[in-house]
Amino acid sequence: MKRPNYLLVLLFPLLFIACTGNEKTEQEKETTLIKNASSVVIKSFSNLTKLDTFRLNLSGTKPKEMTLTFSITNYKGQEIYSKVLKGEELLGSTDPNVDLRKEKDQIRFLTTIASQFFNEDNFLEPAVMPDDKPDSYAPDKAFYDELKATKLNGFKYRLGKENNIYIAWSEKEQKVKVYYNCC
Repeated sequence: MKRPNYLLVLLFPLLFIACTGNEKTEQEKETTLIKNASSVVIKSFSNLTKLDTFRLNLSGTKPKEMTLTFSITNYKGQEIYSKVLKGEELLGSTDPNVDLRKEKDQIRFLTTIASQFFNEDNFLEPAVMPDDKPDSYAPDKAFYDELKATKLNGFKYRLGKENNIYIAWSEKEQKVKVYYNCC
């Protein structure tokens, strides 16, 4: 008489669970990808001859709870700028013609913002061109003129449909400041 192979009988349920339990929905796959996505770019910013580190970290699993944490660390290793952008705020200040009713579209929208954050055209070299004149969107005219003189680079990022923030290093005040805030 042949004895049943108990090992196979015991392993079959585990094999079945292993094969069927790992299937993820599209939503779960996207959530896994964005739980902690980050980008790093090295550019001159606070000094024309030395490189600073730009970091962006996208975290969270639900769109309205997600955050984009943006920071700049200078060539000396000191954090000189940090901004937390909340997913809820970014979703609320977008073009009303963009359909973001579904959670997967909201996630895709926020991941697109993150993936385009460090596009080359967001790095402005120099921050202010010699012929540029400050207008009503320049909150600090003296800083604008300082940037013309120092020729330091700038960076811009979007907070919503009609809100671009332009930042640069102030040699005089030794900190990052907004030099332009516009559409």
